[in-house]
Amino acid sequence: MPDAVDPPPVSLSRRAALQRVVAGAVWAPAILRGRYRLAPDHPQEYSARAIRLVQESLVLDLLNQFRFADYTDKPPKSTLWLSKPHSMTPADFEMYRTSGYNVIALGHGPTDFDTGIRFFADWNGFIAEYADWFVRIDDANDFDTVKKSGRIGIMITFQNSDHLRTVDDVDLFWGLGQRLSQLTYNYQNRIGSGFLETNDGGLTVFGQQVLTRMNTVGMAVDVSHCGDRTTLDALDAARRPVVFSHASCRALAPGHLRCKTDEMITKLAKTGGVMGIPFLRMMVREAEPVTVEHVIDHFDHVAKLVGIEHVAVGSDMDVVGNPNPVNGSTMSVPATPNFDRYRMHFDAKGERMLTVAGLDHPKRMFDLTDALIRRGYSDTNIAAVLGRNASRVLSTIWKG
Repeated sequence: MPDAVDPPPVSLSRRAALQRVVAGAVWAPAILRGRYRLAPDHPQEYSARAIRLVQESLVLDLLNQFRFADYTDKPPKSTLWLSKPHSMTPADFEMYRTSGYNVIALGHGPTDFDTGIRFFADWNGFIAEYADWFVRIDDANDFDTVKKSGRIGIMITFQNSDHLRTVDDVDLFWGLGQRLSQLTYNYQNRIGSGFLETNDGGLTVFGQQVLTRMNTVGMAVDVSHCGDRTTLDALDAARRPVVFSHASCRALAPGHLRCKTDEMITKLAKTGGVMGIPFLRMMVREAEPVTVEHVIDHFDHVAKLVGIEHVAVGSDMDVVGNPNPVNGSTMSVPATPNFDRYRMHFDAKGERMLTVAGLDHPKRMFDLTDALIRRGYSDTNIAAVLGRNASRVLSTIWKG
């Protein structure tokens, strides 16, 4: 593909990066094939080029839940870390440090103002306690900070805007550190309609006011879960780039209302926005099988339709590789109205199939990079997809 963006800053020479990779890799016979294992307990082998690109690039996930609750732990680590001081250990952090990720956007779903405030209190406290490991992402300079320091950047972002009681609350949450807000989740709120809503009435008067204030202060407008009319209204009303933090292409999954049409993607590009591609199989392909290559088809589609500079990563998972709480969760998705619009895939036992093999573990960004290499992407374009596109667009929006 032709390069459409400037190459990212490189903090290591290619030789130095590869030497660092090799020093920590498990050589075995794989070295003779030019492929390396990242750790003894991770059997997948990667090309030296893929490893170098992940190490040199800013790697940013526009929707990543950090750690979903695992209910075999009591309490789950995701609860423990936010509630008990000094509960996250160096061994816990190691998974994040070696994942390849530099920045993740959390994507909480607040039900009201109070839960939104509480979420910020919890995460601001967590980041402050583990300041040697994590950095809150507030502005463009923080992207370079995390890349150079080896820490993980955390964007405290919301998948719903029900925490906004008034337009002035946009300013309040901006001050607390919120840099992106999804206008709606699945159903109707005071701003607009989610894609599961029976009738999509589009952006409301209050929604227009909120969007305008978000544009003014520099908070990114995300319409990933919005219904079609609300999505198009927001794209038409926006005066700054709009974000699909995690959305795939309806052209490749016809009739799937959670995916975005070519018209929407084109309008997004005209705002200067960016689209994060998710790794959930029902949003990738209508029927089985679903592979990494099918995920790459969505990157290809956006790049060919509007340009490589508008496509990014929005896995809709946690760093572990889970798309939901696991092992006896009391938070499993209930049977809500119109939920069949998600078009879930089920195995022979009737269990939901959500993850894609190869993209269901902490080091999946190396798998994604190797897949982009196989598809013929240049180093510059891969670096753009991994994070430079998203960081560029967010930095533009945040100038306010």
